[in-house]
Amino acid sequence: MMKLISITAVLTLFITGVIAQNNPPKKMNELETATLGSGCFWCTEAFFLRVKGIESVVSGYSGGKVKNPTYREVTTGLTGHAEVVQVKFDPQEISYAEVLEIFWNTHDPTTLNRQGNDEGTQYRSVVFYHNEEQKKTAEAYKSQLDKSGVYKKPIVTEITAFKEFYPAEDYHQNYYALNPNQGYCQYVIRPKIEKFNKQYASKLKK
Repeated sequence: MMKLISITAVLTLFITGVIAQNNPPKKMNELETATLGSGCFWCTEAFFLRVKGIESVVSGYSGGKVKNPTYREVTTGLTGHAEVVQVKFDPQEISYAEVLEIFWNTHDPTTLNRQGNDEGTQYRSVVFYHNEEQKKTAEAYKSQLDKSGVYKKPIVTEITAFKEFYPAEDYHQNYYALNPNQGYCQYVIRPKIEKFNKQYASKLKK
């Protein structure tokens, strides 16, 4: 995970740019959708569920060639799907750029098809954009991050059009909150959550 101050500084420069200025205003209470893959969806889901303006987070699969894949099928890496979260958010409270800030700040987007010990195309870093505005925002933000030198290596995050989302099995949903004593949750997710809570204290739900 990179330092929050570095990525936030890049975000500040980015949201004052031409693309952000040209974004049309959002209607009140009109939710938007973001679909993001940043490794194991248990971790990604746990981060976003804590953030103000996030109305719902569902773990699932996107970007593959098999309809209604199972977790067992996805873990083989043969279906082409990535583990993702589909986030519904209120743009009056949190912008898409800020959603991307959390996304890029909570995983390593410079490692191809790998996050920590999780390896395979299902763990790739990916943004599935839902419209041209999201595409432009993601591509511009990625470019800004690359140019900023925040990361020592190039960002390999895939930015591609959203097609289909398949919710994961019920036992994957809200996994960290429901299984806090499970080994992976204790030793992998919990330290990340503790760091996240400190970094994003002002943006957390009460």
